[in-house]
Amino acid sequence: MSHAPSASLSRRHRTVRDALTTRALDALVITAPSNVLYLTNFTGSSAILVLAAGSLCFITDFRYVTAVSDMAGTAHQCPDLELVTVDGSYDATLARVLAAHPWKRIGFEAAHLTVARHHWLAATLAAGGSPAAELVATDGLVERARVRKDDHEIATLREAARRLSHVAAGIGALVRRGATERDVALEIDVRVRRAGFERSAFETIVASGPNGALPHAAPGGRAITEGDLVVLDFGGVYDSYCVDLTRTVSVGPASTRAREVYAAVREARARAVASVAPGRSRFEIDAAAREVLAGHGLGEAFGHGTGHGLGIDVHEDPRITRRRPDVDAGDEEVATGMVFTIEPGAYLPGWGGVRIEDDVLVTDEGVEVLTDVTTELIEI
Repeated sequence: MSHAPSASLSRRHRTVRDALTTRALDALVITAPSNVLYLTNFTGSSAILVLAAGSLCFITDFRYVTAVSDMAGTAHQCPDLELVTVDGSYDATLARVLAAHPWKRIGFEAAHLTVARHHWLAATLAAGGSPAAELVATDGLVERARVRKDDHEIATLREAARRLSHVAAGIGALVRRGATERDVALEIDVRVRRAGFERSAFETIVASGPNGALPHAAPGGRAITEGDLVVLDFGGVYDSYCVDLTRTVSVGPASTRAREVYAAVREARARAVASVAPGRSRFEIDAAAREVLAGHGLGEAFGHGTGHGLGIDVHEDPRITRRRPDVDAGDEEVATGMVFTIEPGAYLPGWGGVRIEDDVLVTDEGVEVLTDVTTELIEI
Protein backbone atom coordinates (compact mmCIF):
# COMPACT_ATOMS: atom_id res chain seq x y z
CA MET A 1 0.00 0.00 0.00
CA SER A 2 1.00 3.61 -0.53
CA HIS A 3 1.06 5.99 2.42
CA ALA A 4 -0.75 9.21 1.54
CA PRO A 5 -2.54 10.51 4.67
CA SER A 6 -6.30 10.12 4.80
CA ALA A 7 -6.73 13.90 4.67
CA SER A 8 -4.81 14.01 1.39
CA LEU A 9 -7.02 11.31 -0.08
CA SER A 10 -10.13 13.26 0.95
CA ARG A 11 -8.86 16.37 -0.85
CA ARG A 12 -8.17 14.33 -3.96
CA HIS A 13 -11.68 12.89 -3.86
CA ARG A 14 -13.16 16.39 -3.63
CA THR A 15 -11.12 17.58 -6.60
CA VAL A 16 -12.31 14.73 -8.82
CA ARG A 17 -15.90 15.09 -7.59
CA ASP A 18 -15.80 18.77 -8.56
CA ALA A 19 -14.70 17.68 -12.03
CA LEU A 20 -17.66 15.27 -12.19
CA THR A 21 -20.04 18.08 -11.30
CA THR A 22 -18.58 20.25 -14.05
CA ARG A 23 -19.17 17.44 -16.56
CA ALA A 24 -22.65 16.69 -15.19
CA LEU A 25 -21.58 13.14 -14.38
CA ASP A 26 -23.17 11.09 -11.60
CA ALA A 27 -20.23 8.71 -11.19
CA LEU A 28 -16.85 7.82 -12.66
CA VAL A 29 -15.55 4.29 -13.27
CA ILE A 30 -11.78 4.34 -12.70
CA THR A 31 -9.79 1.45 -14.13
CA ALA A 32 -6.27 2.90 -14.58
CA PRO A 33 -4.15 1.35 -11.78
CA SER A 34 -2.20 4.58 -11.16
CA ASN A 35 -5.44 6.54 -10.76
CA VAL A 36 -6.86 3.93 -8.38
CA LEU A 37 -3.65 4.20 -6.34
CA TYR A 38 -3.80 8.00 -6.29
CA LEU A 39 -7.32 7.99 -4.85
CA THR A 40 -7.09 5.00 -2.47
CA ASN A 41 -3.42 4.11 -1.66
CA PHE A 42 -4.05 0.66 -3.19
CA THR A 43 -0.96 -0.73 -4.94
CA GLY A 44 -2.29 -4.15 -5.95
CA SER A 45 -2.59 -5.28 -9.54
CA SER A 46 -6.39 -5.58 -9.84
CA ALA A 47 -9.15 -3.20 -8.77
CA ILE A 48 -11.90 -0.96 -10.11
CA LEU A 49 -13.00 2.20 -8.35
CA VAL A 50 -16.40 3.86 -8.77
CA LEU A 51 -16.41 7.42 -7.46
CA ALA A 52 -19.68 9.29 -7.04
CA ALA A 53 -20.83 12.34 -5.10
CA GLY A 54 -21.77 10.38 -2.02
CA SER A 55 -19.90 7.11 -2.34
CA LEU A 56 -16.59 5.45 -3.14
CA CYS A 57 -16.99 1.83 -4.21
CA PHE A 58 -13.81 -0.23 -4.37
CA ILE A 59 -14.02 -3.51 -6.29
CA THR A 60 -11.27 -6.10 -5.87
CA ASP A 61 -10.86 -9.85 -5.54
CA PHE A 62 -10.11 -12.10 -2.57
CA ARG A 63 -6.32 -11.72 -2.99
CA TYR A 64 -6.47 -8.12 -1.77
CA VAL A 65 -9.41 -8.06 0.64
CA THR A 66 -7.23 -8.49 3.72
CA ALA A 67 -4.76 -5.84 2.59
CA VAL A 68 -7.54 -3.32 2.01
CA SER A 69 -9.22 -4.18 5.31
CA ASP A 70 -5.92 -3.76 7.16
CA MET A 71 -5.82 -0.08 6.14
CA ALA A 72 -8.86 0.62 8.31
CA GLY A 73 -7.97 2.57 11.43
CA THR A 74 -4.56 3.63 10.12
CA ALA A 75 -3.39 7.15 9.27
CA HIS A 76 -3.53 6.33 5.57
CA GLN A 77 -6.87 4.55 5.32
CA CYS A 78 -9.06 5.57 2.40
CA PRO A 79 -12.02 7.59 3.74
CA ASP A 80 -15.55 6.28 3.13
CA LEU A 81 -14.34 3.33 1.07
CA GLU A 82 -16.97 0.65 0.44
CA LEU A 83 -15.27 -2.66 -0.27
CA VAL A 84 -16.96 -4.96 -2.79
CA THR A 85 -15.44 -8.40 -3.36
CA VAL A 86 -15.53 -9.69 -6.93
CA ASP A 87 -18.14 -12.37 -7.47
CA GLY A 88 -17.68 -14.05 -10.82
CA SER A 89 -15.72 -11.50 -12.84
CA TYR A 90 -14.63 -7.90 -12.37
CA ASP A 91 -16.87 -6.62 -15.15
CA ALA A 92 -19.93 -8.55 -13.96
CA THR A 93 -19.39 -7.20 -10.43
CA LEU A 94 -19.00 -3.67 -11.81
CA ALA A 95 -22.23 -4.01 -13.79
CA ARG A 96 -24.09 -5.08 -10.63
CA VAL A 97 -22.68 -2.12 -8.69
CA LEU A 98 -23.71 0.35 -11.38
CA ALA A 99 -27.18 -1.18 -11.73
CA ALA A 100 -27.73 -0.87 -7.97
CA HIS A 101 -27.57 2.96 -8.15
CA PRO A 102 -29.84 5.45 -9.92
CA TRP A 103 -26.96 6.98 -11.87
CA LYS A 104 -27.81 8.25 -15.36
CA ARG A 105 -24.51 9.61 -16.66
CA ILE A 106 -21.60 7.35 -15.78
CA GLY A 107 -18.14 8.42 -16.88
CA PHE A 108 -15.44 5.97 -17.85
CA GLU A 109 -11.74 6.43 -18.60
CA ALA A 110 -11.67 6.21 -22.38
CA ALA A 111 -7.91 5.73 -22.49
CA HIS A 112 -8.05 2.77 -20.12
CA LEU A 113 -11.19 0.80 -21.05
CA THR A 114 -11.11 -1.36 -24.17
CA VAL A 115 -13.81 -1.10 -26.80
CA ALA A 116 -14.83 -4.70 -26.13
CA ARG A 117 -15.28 -4.11 -22.39
CA HIS A 118 -17.21 -0.89 -23.05
CA HIS A 119 -19.58 -2.64 -25.46
CA TRP A 120 -20.15 -5.49 -23.02
CA LEU A 121 -20.79 -3.14 -20.10
CA ALA A 122 -23.20 -0.94 -22.07
CA ALA A 123 -25.14 -3.94 -23.33
CA THR A 124 -25.28 -5.53 -19.87
CA LEU A 125 -26.58 -2.32 -18.26
CA ALA A 126 -29.18 -1.90 -21.00
CA ALA A 127 -30.38 -5.48 -20.59
CA GLY A 128 -30.18 -5.65 -16.82
CA GLY A 129 -32.45 -2.96 -15.48
CA SER A 130 -30.51 0.23 -16.17
CA PRO A 131 -31.60 1.09 -19.72
CA ALA A 132 -31.44 4.83 -19.01
CA ALA A 133 -27.80 4.72 -17.88
CA GLU A 134 -25.41 6.38 -20.33
CA LEU A 135 -21.69 5.58 -20.42
CA VAL A 136 -19.80 8.81 -21.09
CA ALA A 137 -16.18 8.83 -22.30
CA THR A 138 -13.86 11.02 -20.22
CA ASP A 139 -10.25 12.02 -20.77
CA GLY A 140 -7.82 12.75 -17.96
CA LEU A 141 -10.22 13.69 -15.15
CA VAL A 142 -8.00 12.10 -12.50
CA GLU A 143 -4.74 12.78 -14.33
CA ARG A 144 -5.42 16.53 -14.29
CA ALA A 145 -5.73 16.37 -10.51
CA ARG A 146 -2.44 14.48 -10.33
CA VAL A 147 -0.41 17.11 -12.21
CA ARG A 148 0.03 19.39 -9.20
CA LYS A 149 1.50 17.45 -6.30
CA ASP A 150 0.24 17.85 -2.73
CA ASP A 151 2.44 18.17 0.35
CA HIS A 152 2.68 14.41 0.88
CA GLU A 153 3.68 13.79 -2.73
CA ILE A 154 6.29 16.55 -2.68
CA ALA A 155 7.84 15.20 0.51
CA THR A 156 7.92 11.71 -1.00
CA LEU A 157 9.52 12.92 -4.23
CA ARG A 158 12.11 14.97 -2.32
CA GLU A 159 13.16 11.92 -0.34
CA ALA A 160 13.17 9.74 -3.45
CA ALA A 161 15.35 12.28 -5.28
CA ARG A 162 17.73 12.43 -2.30
CA ARG A 163 18.12 8.67 -2.36
CA LEU A 164 18.60 8.54 -6.12
CA SER A 165 21.21 11.30 -5.90
CA HIS A 166 23.11 9.19 -3.39
CA VAL A 167 23.07 6.29 -5.86
CA ALA A 168 24.25 8.56 -8.67
CA ALA A 169 27.11 9.98 -6.60
CA GLY A 170 28.83 6.60 -6.65
CA ILE A 171 27.89 5.57 -10.14
CA GLY A 172 31.28 6.35 -11.66
CA ALA A 173 32.86 3.44 -9.81
CA LEU A 174 30.64 1.03 -11.73
CA VAL A 175 31.75 2.13 -15.20
CA ARG A 176 34.80 -0.06 -15.69
CA ARG A 177 36.80 -0.71 -18.81
CA GLY A 178 35.89 -4.16 -20.07
CA ALA A 179 32.56 -4.34 -18.25
CA THR A 180 29.53 -4.77 -20.50
CA GLU A 181 26.64 -2.33 -20.57
CA ARG A 182 24.42 -5.09 -19.23
CA ASP A 183 26.76 -5.72 -16.29
CA VAL A 184 26.79 -2.05 -15.32
CA ALA A 185 23.00 -1.79 -15.62
CA LEU A 186 22.56 -4.75 -13.28
CA GLU A 187 24.86 -3.19 -10.69
CA ILE A 188 22.96 0.10 -10.88
CA ASP A 189 19.68 -1.77 -10.34
CA VAL A 190 21.12 -3.46 -7.25
CA ARG A 191 22.23 -0.11 -5.84
CA VAL A 192 18.80 1.38 -6.51
CA ARG A 193 17.16 -1.40 -4.51
CA ARG A 194 19.71 -1.09 -1.69
CA ALA A 195 18.94 2.63 -1.48
CA GLY A 196 15.41 1.75 -0.36
CA PHE A 197 13.50 1.84 -3.63
CA GLU A 198 10.78 -0.71 -4.29
CA ARG A 199 12.06 -1.30 -7.81
CA SER A 200 13.62 0.48 -10.75
CA ALA A 201 11.25 2.96 -12.39
CA PHE A 202 12.10 1.68 -15.90
CA GLU A 203 14.74 -0.44 -17.59
CA THR A 204 18.06 1.14 -16.73
CA ILE A 205 19.89 2.61 -19.73
CA VAL A 206 23.65 2.16 -20.09
CA ALA A 207 24.68 3.30 -23.56
CA SER A 208 28.39 3.39 -24.34
CA GLY A 209 30.29 4.79 -27.29
CA PRO A 210 28.18 4.91 -30.46
CA ASN A 211 25.22 3.38 -28.60
CA GLY A 212 24.88 6.72 -26.80
CA ALA A 213 23.34 8.09 -29.99
CA LEU A 214 20.21 6.04 -29.17
CA PRO A 215 18.19 7.98 -26.55
CA HIS A 216 16.51 4.81 -25.23
CA ALA A 217 19.21 2.26 -25.93
CA ALA A 218 18.81 -1.09 -24.20
CA PRO A 219 21.97 -2.20 -22.38
CA GLY A 220 23.65 -4.99 -24.30
CA GLY A 221 26.84 -6.96 -24.50
CA ARG A 222 29.10 -4.16 -25.75
CA ALA A 223 32.19 -3.83 -23.57
CA ILE A 224 33.01 -0.34 -22.32
CA THR A 225 36.32 0.86 -23.74
CA GLU A 226 38.79 3.71 -23.33
CA GLY A 227 37.54 6.94 -24.88
CA ASP A 228 33.82 6.08 -24.58
CA LEU A 229 31.18 8.49 -23.44
CA VAL A 230 28.67 6.46 -21.43
CA VAL A 231 25.08 7.62 -20.90
CA LEU A 232 23.62 6.33 -17.60
CA ASP A 233 19.86 6.83 -17.19
CA PHE A 234 18.15 5.21 -14.20
CA GLY A 235 15.34 5.74 -11.73
CA GLY A 236 13.52 4.27 -8.80
CA VAL A 237 10.06 3.90 -7.28
CA TYR A 238 9.89 5.06 -3.67
CA ASP A 239 6.57 4.74 -1.79
CA SER A 240 4.88 4.45 -5.19
CA TYR A 241 6.49 7.60 -6.68
CA CYS A 242 9.05 7.70 -9.49
CA VAL A 243 12.25 9.69 -9.84
CA ASP A 244 14.61 9.69 -12.81
CA LEU A 245 18.18 10.88 -13.38
CA THR A 246 20.77 10.79 -16.17
CA ARG A 247 24.49 11.50 -16.21
CA THR A 248 27.08 11.01 -18.95
CA VAL A 249 30.64 10.06 -18.02
CA SER A 250 33.85 9.74 -20.02
CA VAL A 251 36.04 6.67 -19.81
CA GLY A 252 39.49 8.21 -19.72
CA PRO A 253 40.24 11.77 -20.83
CA ALA A 254 37.43 13.19 -22.95
CA SER A 255 38.19 14.25 -26.50
CA THR A 256 37.85 17.85 -27.59
CA ARG A 257 34.61 17.00 -29.42
CA ALA A 258 33.21 15.21 -26.37
CA ARG A 259 33.96 18.24 -24.20
CA GLU A 260 32.26 20.55 -26.69
CA VAL A 261 29.10 18.47 -26.92
CA TYR A 262 28.98 17.92 -23.17
CA ALA A 263 29.42 21.64 -22.46
CA ALA A 264 26.59 22.49 -24.86
CA VAL A 265 24.19 20.01 -23.22
CA ARG A 266 25.19 21.19 -19.75
CA GLU A 267 24.50 24.80 -20.74
CA ALA A 268 21.12 23.77 -22.20
CA ARG A 269 20.20 21.99 -18.98
CA ALA A 270 21.16 25.04 -16.88
CA ARG A 271 19.23 27.43 -19.14
CA ALA A 272 16.11 25.25 -19.04
CA VAL A 273 16.23 24.90 -15.24
CA ALA A 274 16.64 28.67 -14.86
CA SER A 275 13.57 29.24 -17.04
CA VAL A 276 11.25 27.21 -14.80
CA ALA A 277 8.77 29.36 -12.86
CA PRO A 278 5.04 29.32 -12.15
CA GLY A 279 3.17 30.79 -15.10
CA ARG A 280 5.93 29.95 -17.60
CA SER A 281 4.81 28.09 -20.70
CA ARG A 282 6.05 24.53 -20.94
CA PHE A 283 6.97 25.33 -24.54
CA GLU A 284 9.18 28.21 -23.41
CA ILE A 285 11.06 25.91 -21.03
CA ASP A 286 11.67 23.49 -23.88
CA ALA A 287 12.76 26.35 -26.14
CA ALA A 288 15.30 27.54 -23.57
CA ALA A 289 17.20 24.26 -23.90
CA ARG A 290 16.63 23.88 -27.62
CA GLU A 291 17.92 27.35 -28.49
CA VAL A 292 21.20 26.72 -26.66
CA LEU A 293 21.82 23.50 -28.55
CA ALA A 294 20.89 25.11 -31.86
CA GLY A 295 23.39 27.87 -31.12
CA HIS A 296 26.09 25.21 -30.82
CA GLY A 297 25.08 23.58 -34.09
CA LEU A 298 23.34 20.71 -32.29
CA GLY A 299 19.71 21.61 -32.89
CA GLU A 300 19.10 18.61 -35.15
CA ALA A 301 20.84 16.35 -32.63
CA PHE A 302 18.12 16.97 -30.00
CA GLY A 303 14.98 15.21 -31.13
CA HIS A 304 13.01 14.50 -27.95
CA GLY A 305 11.28 16.78 -25.47
CA THR A 306 13.16 18.57 -22.72
CA GLY A 307 11.23 16.89 -19.92
CA HIS A 308 8.29 14.88 -18.64
CA GLY A 309 6.21 14.88 -15.50
CA LEU A 310 7.02 12.58 -12.60
CA GLY A 311 4.70 11.01 -10.06
CA ILE A 312 3.03 7.64 -9.73
CA ASP A 313 4.00 7.10 -13.37
CA VAL A 314 7.52 7.80 -14.57
CA HIS A 315 6.11 9.58 -17.63
CA GLU A 316 3.09 11.78 -16.97
CA ASP A 317 1.99 15.38 -17.44
CA PRO A 318 3.26 18.01 -17.85
CA ARG A 319 5.23 17.30 -21.03
CA ILE A 320 8.02 19.83 -21.54
CA THR A 321 8.28 19.80 -25.30
CA ARG A 322 7.94 21.75 -28.53
CA ARG A 323 4.58 23.17 -29.48
CA ARG A 324 2.72 21.08 -32.05
CA PRO A 325 0.79 23.57 -34.20
CA ASP A 326 -1.90 21.04 -35.08
CA VAL A 327 -2.54 20.02 -31.44
CA ASP A 328 -1.31 22.60 -28.91
CA ALA A 329 -3.51 25.69 -29.00
CA GLY A 330 -2.86 27.17 -25.54
CA ASP A 331 0.38 28.03 -23.79
CA GLU A 332 -0.15 25.42 -21.01
CA GLU A 333 1.69 27.15 -18.21
CA VAL A 334 3.45 25.20 -15.49
CA ALA A 335 2.25 25.79 -11.94
CA THR A 336 3.42 25.49 -8.35
CA GLY A 337 3.53 21.85 -7.25
CA MET A 338 4.39 20.37 -10.64
CA VAL A 339 7.37 18.00 -10.72
CA PHE A 340 9.12 17.13 -13.96
CA THR A 341 12.48 16.30 -15.48
CA ILE A 342 14.84 18.58 -17.38
CA GLU A 343 16.85 16.35 -19.73
CA PRO A 344 18.33 17.89 -22.86
CA GLY A 345 20.60 15.73 -24.96
CA ALA A 346 22.59 15.57 -28.16
CA TYR A 347 22.76 12.37 -30.22
CA LEU A 348 25.18 11.95 -33.11
CA PRO A 349 24.81 8.67 -35.05
CA GLY A 350 28.06 6.74 -35.33
CA TRP A 351 29.70 8.89 -32.65
CA GLY A 352 27.64 8.75 -29.47
CA GLY A 353 25.59 11.02 -27.28
CA VAL A 354 25.28 13.10 -24.14
CA ARG A 355 22.27 13.57 -21.86
CA ILE A 356 22.05 15.31 -18.48
CA GLU A 357 18.82 14.92 -16.52
CA ASP A 358 17.56 16.28 -13.21
CA ASP A 359 14.19 16.40 -11.46
CA VAL A 360 12.69 19.80 -10.60
CA LEU A 361 9.78 21.12 -8.55
CA VAL A 362 7.95 24.31 -9.49
CA THR A 363 7.73 26.51 -6.37
CA ASP A 364 6.11 29.87 -5.61
CA GLU A 365 9.55 31.45 -5.96
CA GLY A 366 10.56 29.60 -9.12
CA VAL A 367 12.22 26.21 -9.11
CA GLU A 368 13.80 23.69 -6.74
CA VAL A 369 16.16 21.09 -8.19
CA LEU A 370 15.34 17.91 -6.31
CA THR A 371 18.26 15.81 -7.53
CA ASP A 372 21.69 16.88 -6.31
CA VAL A 373 24.57 15.46 -8.32
CA THR A 374 27.40 17.31 -10.01
CA THR A 375 26.89 18.20 -13.66
CA GLU A 376 30.64 18.51 -14.26
CA LEU A 377 31.96 16.04 -16.80
CA ILE A 378 33.38 13.09 -14.87
CA GLU A 379 36.38 11.34 -16.39
CA ILE A 380 36.90 7.85 -15.02
